Amino acid sequence: MAGVGKLLKQAQKMQRQIETMQASLAAREIDVSSGGGAVQVKVNGAGKFLALKLDPEFLKEDAAVVQDAILNAVQEAATKAKELNDSEMQKISAGFQMPGMF
Repeated sequence: MAGVGKLLKQAQKMQRQIETMQASLAAREIDVSSGGGAVQVKVNGAGKFLALKLDPEFLKEDAAVVQDAILNAVQEAATKAKELNDSEMQKISAGFQMPGMF
């Protein structure tokens, strides 16, 4: 059962790497703007929204324009956080070998 022991060690190592990666992602900030900079959203690499700033002058615009700009910024921030998370996870999982797989 040496293969099982090796697999268990790999899984434990991967778990530690994931925990380290999650802490690192939580510390990284992603800034996104929309509406020509009138809407600014900040998220961390784990996808948690940290801040939303709106230019007071922009709020005088039509409500639909403001809503679209906010939605676009939030969606872009969420996408960037997911891409960063996926990229980091792929780096970790690339070294994990399952016996009999690929």
